[in-house]
Amino acid sequence: MEIGPRKLTEIQHCLVSAGDVGCGVFECFENNSCEIRGLQEICMTFLHNAGKFDSQGKTFIKDALKCMAHGLRHKFSCISRKCVSIKEMVFQLQRECYIKHNLCSAAKENVGVMVEMIHFQDLFPKGPYVELVNILLGCGEEVKEALTRSVRLQCEQNWGALCDSLSLCSSLTPSPSGSAVEHRRPLPPHPPQPEHPRPLRNGDKGGKAAFRAHLHGRNQGLRRQGPDAGVVAEQEDLEATDIRR
Repeated sequence: MEIGPRKLTEIQHCLVSAGDVGCGVFECFENNSCEIRGLQEICMTFLHNAGKFDSQGKTFIKDALKCMAHGLRHKFSCISRKCVSIKEMVFQLQRECYIKHNLCSAAKENVGVMVEMIHFQDLFPKGPYVELVNILLGCGEEVKEALTRSVRLQCEQNWGALCDSLSLCSSLTPSPSGSAVEHRRPLPPHPPQPEHPRPLRNGDKGGKAAFRAHLHGRNQGLRRQGPDAGVVAEQEDLEATDIRR
């Protein structure tokens, strides 16, 4: 898919008229056939929360947004009209500007406000917000854990138990200590205890024959059920005894 000539012209005119300050440049990429959404929202969210950042965070917001606005204006006219090329240019520029102006340093000193800016519903479909989150996840354990906890909570609030089965939420969630499910090894098999038949009286031929028939039938049954049949039966009896206790 690619942007049509008319829409391409509109975006180019928009970029020329928009300044480097504010979110005008990012607004040019909204409502287009390539579905590049989120740049303007990120810009507005940064500006809205700028007062909550320390001086380093404020400097990052000003420089990073200016870097992206300047880059979009100059690079857009030099690339293909294909959506995949435009999206890659946007994401690459995003990474370059965030890293160049020390997003991680700003995030580490402003963890709370940075995490508050990330909303679960903005992560779908994949776009600039996801790119921002991916960079933040590499900004150290404190930022990663705070962001993971926030996204996980929002995921559960939106989708409930379904969130547990999603690889997205699982990958963002650090495993809490002690919560891992233990997979116990099966008990080693115990040899079946030999039976002690009551002693037979001398001359009790009928009793001996019956005993031999009993052993023969029992061995045949165990062979048909498999070599572990006696062990399984014994373990079931032990488990039942433990439950009663």
